[in-house]
Amino acid sequence: MSTLHTPQAGADHAEDTDVVGLLMRQHGDIRNLFDEVEAATGDERRTAWRHLVRLLAVHETAEEEVVHPFARHAFAGGTQVVDDRLAEEKAAKGTLADLDDYDTDDPKFMPQLLKLRKDVQEHARAEERYEFTHIRRSTDVTDLAAMAKAVKAAEAMAPTRPHPGVESGAANMALGPVAALMDRTRDAVRKAMGKE
Repeated sequence: MSTLHTPQAGADHAEDTDVVGLLMRQHGDIRNLFDEVEAATGDERRTAWRHLVRLLAVHETAEEEVVHPFARHAFAGGTQVVDDRLAEEKAAKGTLADLDDYDTDDPKFMPQLLKLRKDVQEHARAEERYEFTHIRRSTDVTDLAAMAKAVKAAEAMAPTRPHPGVESGAANMALGPVAALMDRTRDAVRKAMGKE
C-alpha cells in the first residue's frame, strides 16, 4: 500500500518567503504526485489523481495571476518568455481536459497521463530556466515575498462563491471541476493581492 504524498499547503517552509523557491517546491510536489498516480491503483490512484489535479490547477492559476504578469515587465524579453509559457500551459490544459473524460482505471488513462507528465515537466524546466531565474534577478526580497504570499493564498485556497448567475450547485458543477477549481483559486489570489 502506497502512502499518498500530500503537499505541505501552508507549511512554514523557508522558501515560502521567496516566490521562486515556493514554485520550485511545488514543481517537486507535482513530480512526486505524478509518481504516486502512476504507482497506485484503484481508489488510491483516484485519490492521488485528485491531489495532482488540484495542485496543477492551483499552481498554474497562481502563475497566471501573479508570476506571469510580473515577468512580462520585469526583464527584457519577458513578454515572449511568458507567451511561450502560456502556450505550453494551454497544451497541458488540453491534455488535462482529455483526462477528465476517463476514470483512472480506464486503459486510455495512463497513456494520456504520461503525455501530461511529459508536457508538465518540460514546461516546469522552461519556467525554471527562462522565467524564474530572471524574476529572481529582476526584483528584491520584498516583491518576492509579496508574490509568495499570493501564491500561498492560492495553495491554501478554499471554495468561494459560485459563478455569478450560476447559483445552483448542479449548474456550477456543469462548468467542470478543473475550471471551477481554477476560478476559486483565481479568487483567492486576487483577494490576497488586494484586487477584490
